[in-house]
Amino acid sequence: MGPVKMKGKGMAINAKGTFSRLMKELFSKYKKKLILVAVCLVLSAIATSGASIYIINMTQNLLSTGKLADEVMASLIIGVSVMACIYFVGILASYIRTRTMAIVTQSFLNDVRIKMFRGMENLPIKYFDSHNHGDIMSYYTNDIDAIRQLVSQSLPSLFQSAIMIVVVFSVMLYYSIWLTLIVLACVVIMLFVSKKVGGNSAKYFIRQQRTLAKTEGYIEEMIHGQKVIKVFCHEEEAEKKFNEINGQLFLDARSANTYANILMPILGNIGNIMYVLLAFVGALIIVNEGINVGIMGVSKTASTLIPVVIGFLTMGRQFTMQVSQISQQINAIVMALAGAERIFALMDEKPEEDNGYVTLVHAKYDENGELTETEERTGMWAWKHPHQADGTITYVPLKGDIEMHDVDFGYVPEKIVLHDVSLHATPGEKYAFVGATGAGKTTITNLINRFYDIADGKIRYDGININKIKKADLRHSLSMVLQDTNLFTGTVRENIRYGRLDATDEEVEEAAKIANAHDFITRLPDGYDTMLESDGANLSQGQRQLISIARAAVADAPVMILDEATSSIDTRTERLVQEGTDRLMKGRTVFVIAHRLSTVQNADTIMVLDHGKVIERGNHDQLIAQKGQYYQLYTGAFELE
Repeated sequence: MGPVKMKGKGMAINAKGTFSRLMKELFSKYKKKLILVAVCLVLSAIATSGASIYIINMTQNLLSTGKLADEVMASLIIGVSVMACIYFVGILASYIRTRTMAIVTQSFLNDVRIKMFRGMENLPIKYFDSHNHGDIMSYYTNDIDAIRQLVSQSLPSLFQSAIMIVVVFSVMLYYSIWLTLIVLACVVIMLFVSKKVGGNSAKYFIRQQRTLAKTEGYIEEMIHGQKVIKVFCHEEEAEKKFNEINGQLFLDARSANTYANILMPILGNIGNIMYVLLAFVGALIIVNEGINVGIMGVSKTASTLIPVVIGFLTMGRQFTMQVSQISQQINAIVMALAGAERIFALMDEKPEEDNGYVTLVHAKYDENGELTETEERTGMWAWKHPHQADGTITYVPLKGDIEMHDVDFGYVPEKIVLHDVSLHATPGEKYAFVGATGAGKTTITNLINRFYDIADGKIRYDGININKIKKADLRHSLSMVLQDTNLFTGTVRENIRYGRLDATDEEVEEAAKIANAHDFITRLPDGYDTMLESDGANLSQGQRQLISIARAAVADAPVMILDEATSSIDTRTERLVQEGTDRLMKGRTVFVIAHRLSTVQNADTIMVLDHGKVIERGNHDQLIAQKGQYYQLYTGAFELE
């Protein structure tokens, strides 16, 4: 099974490589259980085939001997009892196999989801900025379900069918070469039809899998943006676009299922024709008492030939049924491989690089007045800086001193969006970024967080190049409040504690008081234990923002970033937020991005950016005196876009 190649960009899958990897993942952990399943499948196949063989022998025995009625009845009872035992073994094997396979399937899917999520959490922000969120969700739904179908049904069915084909073919070959050739001729025709019809079906099932992901991505986007759609009366356009995407899904699904649905009737009719041929040839054999047709292992009399022909009809039906079963599973296999390839592509995405070796540790001053590392929580932090040259370790107090020197950056190398940006923010200082949309304000804060790495220049944190600091430790020293708040399902207390998981209830409430959120929280039905769902839909935008600020407060980081945190709230709430952030910024380095200039007037330094360049710098009074772009913005002569 090589690469499945189809017309259209990105429509080929490496079936052989994907299948091998999937099996390796499956067998690496569940080898013993899968061996048990294989044994049960073999027993089940032998029981099914053995029943046919036993029927032939029992019928021959009854017809070829002149026994009395009582003797015939006794033989019949014994035969039925043996048949019951054979079928019981088959049923027991099927039960064990089904139960074990259910455990293996769900455990395997659980492992895959864990690996996917763990890998996704290690991906850089760039990945989520460039991939549709609904498409990512499709990995956990459609693609996982396709793999479930493969592992739980298709693979056991294929294995069982393969065993049945080998066993039944061997038995048929033993009894009659020529009758077996009739079966083989029909099977060759069935395989040819399966390749032609099934190949087209597989092609469209792969397209369906990918179009389904695109459809779900669009639906997720539309649900998230329903307010905007309704405000701008965009329902018709949204529906038109959905109909276009859904229409393509309909065409792909219709084509896939059309080919899949016509395959089984065609194979079934070929099997019926084979059955008629076997019956006709078998009748000739009986009438002519065997003639020269290769009936083996029995005397050439009608009484012995009839059971062979009857058994052959049963085995021929079983043989073609197994071939049809394999053909029917091809589509499920192709869909699963398409889904598995998408999942493996997600797992293989390059994780966020982190070559840092400077870490953040609890610290205290010893009796000699030197800063040392400690396990206890002292409220003091330090950068643990191992020097690679001589192996010595120095401890630098965490202060929040941020320097940027001639920084250039582009989201893609060909297009630089920040040019020669420099700044120096010290603890207790409030730095504000002002400029039109796309000027580079948020980009600067993304670089401080190392969501992206700079193209040129340097960024230093407490005198240490941030490339040397482990990203997790760097971000642990930062708090961030975004314009779009993100609240998670859970209580208000849990959402605030998200900033620092080991925070006590008292620390959570103190953080809420700093953020001016305590009063409205206490008025909620269950106070801090009020459950929030759907991103805090039962709270106002301002209340959500205050909880977000409380989350930043409980983190107690020396550097705080406010990314247009007040742009979507009313003036009164803005004052509450401003009071909260003013209290929070004491002794901290604060970066503020804002469209409302009223929120940055008290900033120590205001940087005005235009197309990634710093065009003005100073405090409010200095910039007003310059009568440049900031002055025009403040007086309304020029508006931000």
